[in-house]
Amino acid sequence: MTGAASDPPDTVELAEVRPGEGLDWWRLETHLRAEFPHLDPPVQLAAREMRVLQFPHGAANLTYLLRFGEDEFVLRRPPFGRIAPGAHDMAREHRVLSRLWSALPTAPRALLVCRDHDVIGADFVVTERRHGVVVRGTVPPEMAHHDHLGRRLGFAVVDAMADLHMVDAGACGLGDLGRPDGFTRRQVEGWTSRWELIRPDPAPDPVAVTTMDALAVELLATVPAPSGPTLVHNDLKLDNCQFDPADPDRVTSIFDWDMATLGEPLVDLGTLLNYWPDPGDPPDAARASHEGMTAMGLPTRAEVVARYGD
Repeated sequence: MTGAASDPPDTVELAEVRPGEGLDWWRLETHLRAEFPHLDPPVQLAAREMRVLQFPHGAANLTYLLRFGEDEFVLRRPPFGRIAPGAHDMAREHRVLSRLWSALPTAPRALLVCRDHDVIGADFVVTERRHGVVVRGTVPPEMAHHDHLGRRLGFAVVDAMADLHMVDAGACGLGDLGRPDGFTRRQVEGWTSRWELIRPDPAPDPVAVTTMDALAVELLATVPAPSGPTLVHNDLKLDNCQFDPADPDRVTSIFDWDMATLGEPLVDLGTLLNYWPDPGDPPDAARASHEGMTAMGLPTRAEVVARYGD
């Protein structure tokens, strides 16, 4: 009835399902065919069998493309193995994307969440499929002809982040998504406690360990006053965005919403900057989320901050 797709991948972002990451396709298709006719507006599934490809570049959740004739959907589930409590929260991702899409054009619409592990062994969410280009450590060939591409892509990400932070969470049913009071301090305390759990003793590199200890103290001592809660993505970076290949000033969608919450918007900005290379960085900084970003002509971190402030 169902199997991995024999069709060749239609973009560099798709591939055959990796060995060991196949699911129970028959049970999944049976479940989806039972669920989708009840969606509003209805989703008409084609009569032919479900075909499957995988988005292979994600570092955490497993992501698959499901095809029913002309209809396409994206399925996301946690990785195999033991999952830390609260991590890879598919129910949260569905809750956010089943509402946020109506207020934020870059949010794909979530269509279904399943918490029955008898289907594929884990919670999973199904969303609409968005098209676009994901930029990692190299300039995509289909975008190479654009002038000032790196700067335009970088500013597009900042603008998309600002659009998210302008959304009225209450108006789209997400006003109780998180606990914004004390959000930033809880983040810093969480980072500090996780460092203490893995802190090596004895330290193979005493200078590095001492630096981390001092950083933890400094962060706790300098938690800024809240600027007002907004919806926060919590893992915003260049390769969690899709771009229109004909218009590098436009983000077509943002991925990975399983950590979204209500909190301090400057945490999103700080996360983005943590992944962002800068010409002034030392050669061993390794700040970029992908090697090669440093040569793409992205705006500097100072320009990112200024753009967000505008």
